Amino acid sequence: MLSSSSRCVTVRGLRTHLREWGPVDAPRVWLLHGWMDVSASWQFLVDALGGRWRFLAPDWRGFGLSEWVRDGIYSYTDYVADLDALVRVVAADDVTRAPQPVRLIGHSLGGNIASLYAAARNDRVSCLVNLEGFGLRRREAREAPAHLRSWLDDLDRFTERREFADRAALESRVRTLSHRIAPERAAFVVEHWGEQGADGRWRLRADPAHLRAGPDLWRLDEAMACWRDIKAQALWIDAAQSENIQRHRLTPATLARRRAAWPSVQRARIDQAGHMLHWEHPERLAELIAPFLDANGA
Repeated sequence: MLSSSSRCVTVRGLRTHLREWGPVDAPRVWLLHGWMDVSASWQFLVDALGGRWRFLAPDWRGFGLSEWVRDGIYSYTDYVADLDALVRVVAADDVTRAPQPVRLIGHSLGGNIASLYAAARNDRVSCLVNLEGFGLRRREAREAPAHLRSWLDDLDRFTERREFADRAALESRVRTLSHRIAPERAAFVVEHWGEQGADGRWRLRADPAHLRAGPDLWRLDEAMACWRDIKAQALWIDAAQSENIQRHRLTPATLARRRAAWPSVQRARIDQAGHMLHWEHPERLAELIAPFLDANGA
């Protein structure tokens, strides 16, 4: 494994953990993890891509080693603003270097955040790799009153961190999410997903408030308007056996319509892969991603 370094920076009032791999003077690539995941999960893809890049992977607020918000409310717009602030913090680290184009690789939640950021800062992002970041279940305006009532009712729920009797129980949970993950990789994920308490039980390094629905409905029309404004070259990679397509009530036809909103996108597919494809097939991902980064880095 390539060794990583860690540091914490204050971003928008929160302590944010940033993990980094590779030479400090190499071109930068941002790695954005998914929901309930952590930055360390990118280790396998980093190893497969090799040491030609400077990889930077934050733990999103409320995940991993980053600070939790006090009110327990997490939104996509906060993640986008955090990414924008992080990019500026890193750029300010070395005033002797010219501003670098932003290269993004995002998985699931991270892929959705990357696409919104690429639309909002479309003059700064040179390329984007989207792993399973196809949006959420389509919601309609008429659902807003019931959603708001449900959100208010849920504000006092999910206050305890999820516990597991022992390390093996947490590893079993990881393998439930990805039954194709290699045993040694599952063990690595456990080390970074959880921590052992004095009572011997393991607890997730994630704010349980993430289990609540956010206050805002996810609107497909708004997301598609953002996707249409992306100027960066994009590589969209699907997992052939993704569980998230059904979870978000998508069909191949609706997924194709979402992909068609992207102005400049290449498509690839990993067979025999579930939603956590960066755990399961990092080498095959690297074969697709490396030439894309080389061709679209400037």
